[in-house]
Amino acid sequence: MEYIINHLPERHLFTTEIEGYTAYVEYRLQDESLDILHTIVPPPLEGRGIAAALVKKAYEYASEQGLKPKATCSYAVKWLERHPIGS
Repeated sequence: MEYIINHLPERHLFTTEIEGYTAYVEYRLQDESLDILHTIVPPPLEGRGIAAALVKKAYEYASEQGLKPKATCSYAVKWLERHPIGS
């Protein structure tokens, strides 16, 4: 499923709102990298691929900006293992 994902660069967030709930990825820019710190999906929205969509969007943005993908968040670490992208 496609989700409408918004980038809030001033807050270092990628967000999506579904059924009144907000899911998000929080990141930091460091050493020419985009580091995903947290991936948060409220329990009623779990299991729909929302976390994957948010992480993918964040790393697509990183690629467009010439930034390397990095992951502090355990979900993002696993996502990168499953979806290797240029480092």
